[in-house]
Amino acid sequence: MRRLRHWLVALTVLYALSGCVTPRGPEAGVTYVLLRHAEKATDDPRDPTLSAAGLKRAERQAERLRFMPVVAVYATQYRRTQQTAAPIAREHRLAVTPYDAAQPATAFAARLRAAHDHGAVVIVGHSNTVAGIAQALCRCEIAPTAETEYGRRITVTVLPDGRATVDDRREP
Repeated sequence: MRRLRHWLVALTVLYALSGCVTPRGPEAGVTYVLLRHAEKATDDPRDPTLSAAGLKRAERQAERLRFMPVVAVYATQYRRTQQTAAPIAREHRLAVTPYDAAQPATAFAARLRAAHDHGAVVIVGHSNTVAGIAQALCRCEIAPTAETEYGRRITVTVLPDGRATVDDRREP
């Protein structure tokens, strides 16, 4: 009788804990994490690299996203976005997929929605593109990103039924 009671307790605990597991397949939807590139250097006015502070921020972003189920990392063709995305891609053993910064946000969002139905997708862009892409993904209003703002992370989760939630935060 005592052994049966232990088994029942163990099964009850396992059953309760199974409700804590977050589904990671298509039934959970897809999460898009949009980042503006980190602080840029002054080495090239047309295509600058990241500054020392920017390189540190890129590493911190990778650390913050370490436990997310990242399935893809996108960045524009510019060195500053590629360098911001690189630590995240390396952490998840992925390649950085380039996208055209001049592509309309609605077209790029449609491409992302068609390509990904689960997991987390990281998109690194620019102060004048990130909010527009987020807005196209959530189909909601998103405030623009200031040129001086580097720590903004917009997370858009799109559920299978099309509803979206947005978490817009600024990080030091």
